[in-house]
Amino acid sequence: MSGALDQVTVALPDGSTKVLLAGSTAADLAASIGPGLAKAAIAAVVNGAEVDLTQPLPDGAIVSLITKDSEPGRHILRHSTAHVLAQAVCDLFPGAHYAIGPPIADGFYYDFELPGDRRFTDDDLEKIEARMAQIIAADQPFERAEHNADEAKQLFSQQPFKLEIIDRATAAAIGDGASVDDAANDDSAEGVGAGAVTSYRNTAAFVDLCRGPHVPSTARLGAFKLTKLAGAYWRGDEKRPMLQRIYGTAWESKQALDQHLARLAEAERRDHRKLGVELDLFSLPDELGGGLAVWHPRGARIRRLIEDFSRDEHDRNGYETVFTPHVAKSVLWETSGHLDFYADGMYPPMEMEGARYYPKPMNCPFHVLIYRSRGRSYRELPLRLFELGTVYRYERSGVLHGLLRARGFTQDDSHIFCTPEQLAEELASLLGFVVRILRTFGFDDFEAALATRPVGKSVGADDDWEQATAALQHAIDRAGIPHSVDHGGGAFYGPKIDVHVKDAIGRRWQLSTLQVDFQLPQRFDIEYTGADNSRHRPIMIHRALFGSVERFFGILVEHYAGAFPLWLAPEQVRVLPVRDDHNAYARNVRETLLARGFRSEVLAADEPLGARIRRAKLEKVPYVVVVGDDDVAHNTLGVNPRGGEVERAVAVNTFVERLVSELEARS
Repeated sequence: MSGALDQVTVALPDGSTKVLLAGSTAADLAASIGPGLAKAAIAAVVNGAEVDLTQPLPDGAIVSLITKDSEPGRHILRHSTAHVLAQAVCDLFPGAHYAIGPPIADGFYYDFELPGDRRFTDDDLEKIEARMAQIIAADQPFERAEHNADEAKQLFSQQPFKLEIIDRATAAAIGDGASVDDAANDDSAEGVGAGAVTSYRNTAAFVDLCRGPHVPSTARLGAFKLTKLAGAYWRGDEKRPMLQRIYGTAWESKQALDQHLARLAEAERRDHRKLGVELDLFSLPDELGGGLAVWHPRGARIRRLIEDFSRDEHDRNGYETVFTPHVAKSVLWETSGHLDFYADGMYPPMEMEGARYYPKPMNCPFHVLIYRSRGRSYRELPLRLFELGTVYRYERSGVLHGLLRARGFTQDDSHIFCTPEQLAEELASLLGFVVRILRTFGFDDFEAALATRPVGKSVGADDDWEQATAALQHAIDRAGIPHSVDHGGGAFYGPKIDVHVKDAIGRRWQLSTLQVDFQLPQRFDIEYTGADNSRHRPIMIHRALFGSVERFFGILVEHYAGAFPLWLAPEQVRVLPVRDDHNAYARNVRETLLARGFRSEVLAADEPLGARIRRAKLEKVPYVVVVGDDDVAHNTLGVNPRGGEVERAVAVNTFVERLVSELEARS
């Protein structure tokens, strides 16, 4: 009997069990399996919760080990490296105040306030990196401790941002949170829960407020690089102090780091903001205000092609196009719930004729009003409404990012009203439609995330949620898209699918969303007459295909590095006469191209031919054709395709038919 008390049994992911001595830790478990795993493991998942390797294992626990080359492992690596960054800054800049330092996609950051309003420089980053390398080499342990609020405030008495986190979170009795340092406003992620505060100490001189877990010691960290400096308001509030943010990235090996840095360099080359200027596509003038763009002729031409294609496809698939105003009275947003749940993301109201009007942040309430404008029968359903509607949202200045995060943008919004019996088929059809359209734009690698009902924060009957979630799962299965489940990640009014695509350099982008909504039909009291001649409540589906035209355009620019495929290129063919006496023939070639619907320009011989060819290549024109004496005599041209070999004496008709075939191949 005493032997059993001295042992614990744990279950492993493969269904096997391990018997260990009582008090054994996750590190002991890894060592019992093998030296390779003992070296690779940096944390563990015990009964669904991530913990340090040093935590003793309870009897009967379900345990999996986290290695540093996994995504959860990289998350922990980056979190731990952020702590090392804070320690290095405090070592090099005595009196520094450190705020928060979460891991983020592919990296981490930490926010600081330096004494005397000193500003970090690029040279400082090199010094900080060197100090971080010393800390890592010192093999400092990450030692976890728990405190009550008073003890924690004494521990962080010289750190005002940590004190604010402790005071705010403990006063509100915030629970233990759902993610690790995921957001500045989730103080539980900083190690503050109801009645308890956790910290991690590396040395006698440095301790940080944190929930963890962390790697066992700094020597277990991989390769890292500090990447940039930025400003960030404390808690994202322009009225709070402006802090200095240091960004970095961390990986399990130098090879992985080098590959990531190469991707970053390529991403910088593809930055849509830079290419938008170089290719004369759009601009963001200061006179307009942050997050508001103007479209130049070449960019507008591409945008029109995107929008026209979308309109045509929606027409062919049973959607009804609608148009709605840019503003509405406050009563609309009160009814929809936006003023209760979304007011901080809306532009301020305008007062007119005794009423308050708000620029619209979303199109959906307008579409509900269209549905409600008259009685509806089940025979009309599903009713699919489509709009390219411009909306306005007050995004914080610190998060604005060209066209990818703007304050005014156009959503390709659809709202589908259907019966409960139609829901599953409609969602499957919608997802198939989304995938087909995105494939046409050059995306072939898809993932989906199914977000389910939030615990304690939702409306609607259990049966409705179960039916909607099952219908979304059916849609994913039918589309054959790999997917993950975001448990509890749905909106309060319904579950959803988010569709992610991978771009040309391997980055994931969340584009399309399919959202089931039980709330708006109730709030607006919309109904339909069923086959039983009784009144029924329809189900509403929100569907954004591109997300927004602006963001999708920015992603396309980066995906193609500005070299759009033929069908999307603002100028498809540039005709270059060798000399002035070839101008008339060049114009005839252009007229032939225009007659077949191809966008073409002639650039006269005002400068050397080589310079004109180079300019066309820099402007990423798909085809440059050159015409000279022989071409005039034989009705031919020289073809210089983007990224291809030059061809001579190509018949004009042959070239045109080649273009036609290339366009047909897109579908």
